[in-house]
Order: sequence, then C-alpha cells, then structure tokens
Amino acid sequence: MTTPSADVLAQLQLVQQNLLQLFRNKQQLQRSLAEAVSAWGQLQTTPKAYRIVGALMVEAQKEVLAKELTEKKELFSLRLQSLDRQEELLKKKTEELQKKADTQLRGKTNE
Repeated sequence: MTTPSADVLAQLQLVQQNLLQLFRNKQQLQRSLAEAVSAWGQLQTTPKAYRIVGALMVEAQKEVLAKELTEKKELFSLRLQSLDRQEELLKKKTEELQKKADTQLRGKTNE
C-alpha cells in the first residue's frame, strides 16, 4: 500500500498548523473581548473611573473610558468575525486535502 503524495500531506499539515494557531488567536481575542465587556459593565456601576498608566493608577473621565471600551469591543468583535471566516476557509481546505489524500490512497491501492 502506498501513501498519498508528500506534497499533499505537507499541505495538510501546514493547514492544520495554521488552523491551530488561528484557534489560539481566537481564544486570546475572546478573552480580550470578555475583559472589555466586563470592564465596561463595571464602569457603568462605579462613580469614579481610573486608568492604569505604567505603575500608576490615575483618575479618568468615565465617558472617555466608556467610549474607548466600546471601540475596543467593536474592534474585537470585527476581528473575531474575520477569524471566523478564516477558520471556515481553513476547515474547507483541510477537508479538500483530506479527500485528495484519501483519493490518492485509494487510487494507488486499487492499482
């Protein structure tokens, strides 16, 4: 029994590695989004707001911080949507390569 071409297997491995890296990036982005959502919620319930600047915590305007957090939430959401699209494309590519490898394997075993 022969195996699928090394080229197909190398492509499949590369796509799977890219997919794994994408999952890691997506998880980090989801954590960042959750932090921004949590911070925004806490900001709504507190009378004073503070910002960390280096090793210092300084008072800041709630409206400015709320606007910044809203922008961060929107940015994180857009980036997550982009990663979702990339994930879908990589999954399709993985399926195609797996089918190609399977076809090559079956074709060579029938010879």
